[in-house]
Amino acid sequence: MPMPATHSQPAGLYRAMLGAPARQLFASRDLEETCSLVSRVMKPHALRVVGQGQRLDARMHHLTFGDVSLSRLSHGAEVRIEPGELDDFFLVMMPLHGHADVSCGHDSVESTPDVATVISAHLGTTMHWSADCDQLMVRIARPFLERMLTAQLGREPDTRLQFALGFRWRDQAAWNCLVRYLVDWAEQPIQLSDHKIVVGQLEQLVASSLLSCQAHNFTASPLARRSAVLPRHVKRVQEYLQAHAHESVRADTLAEIAGVSLRSLYAGFQDFCGISPMQYLRNIRLERVRTELLAGPVSGGVASVALRWGFSHMGRFSADYKAHFGESPSQTVRKA
Repeated sequence: MPMPATHSQPAGLYRAMLGAPARQLFASRDLEETCSLVSRVMKPHALRVVGQGQRLDARMHHLTFGDVSLSRLSHGAEVRIEPGELDDFFLVMMPLHGHADVSCGHDSVESTPDVATVISAHLGTTMHWSADCDQLMVRIARPFLERMLTAQLGREPDTRLQFALGFRWRDQAAWNCLVRYLVDWAEQPIQLSDHKIVVGQLEQLVASSLLSCQAHNFTASPLARRSAVLPRHVKRVQEYLQAHAHESVRADTLAEIAGVSLRSLYAGFQDFCGISPMQYLRNIRLERVRTELLAGPVSGGVASVALRWGFSHMGRFSADYKAHFGESPSQTVRKA
C-alpha cells in the first residue's frame, strides 16, 4: 500500500477498511444511537452536532487485536465530542481527511492528515471535528502500555505516562509501516481470535512503536542499565518459551519471569545465546513448524501451519525457514 504524498491524496490509507464490510460496526443517522455504539468501543461521551442544517451520517469500522484496536470513524457532520478522561486507554487519532481541533489537558492541537493526536489516558479531552473529518484510530489499553513502559525502564514509573499531544505520524517511518500492517490485517477475512500468537505480537509491536516514535514524559529517562544476567535467569526463560511457544508471549512477561528488566534480559540472551529472547522463540516455532510438516499431509498446507505458529508474512517465513534449515518448507514437505 503506497504512502500518501499529500493530504489531498491519502491513497491507500484513505481507503483503509472500506473494502472490508465485515469490519463495519455500524452506519447510522441517529445521534443517540451513534453515541451509544461508539461508547461501547471507546467510552461514554457527550456528542452533539454543531451548526444548523447539518445531519449526522456516521459510520464506524472496527477490529480488535487483544489490548489494541483499530477503528475508522466519521460522523458526516460537524460535531463536538466530550469524552473527558479516557481512563482505561490511550488513543492515537489520525485524520485521513478533514481536520479536528483537539484539547487535552492544557494543550490544544489542530489535527490534520499530517498531524495526528495522542490522547493520554488521565487528561480531560474535548474535540471539534469538521464535517468531512474521517479518522483512523488506534486504541491501546492503559495497563498494557504501562507494563511495556515499565519493562523498558526496568522500574515502576514514578508518575503517569503522558504523551505530547501533536504527533507528526507521517514523518515516522516505523509508525507508518505499522499502520499499514494493521490495515492490511483489517482487510483480510481472518478471525484473529484463532491466531493468538499473532495478536500478541501485534500488541507488543503497537505499544513499543508508540513509545519509541512519539515523545512522552519518560523519553529522556535512562533505560535500565545493562547488568549481568545469570545463566539460570536465561535458562528459566528458555524453559518457559519451550513450554509456551504455542501461546502469545509478551516481552514484559519474560522480564517478570527472569526477574530482571527487559533490557537486562535481552542483554543476557545476547551474551549467552547470541540472539534475543524473541528470536529464540522464533527458532522454537520454526522447529515446531518443521515437525508438523514432516509428520505428513497437513490440512491447509504450509501457510496454515505457519500462521498457526505465528508466522503471518509468508515471504519472510520462507526466507527464515530456509536460512534456519537449509531448505524451503516445500522441500521439507516432499520429505514427509
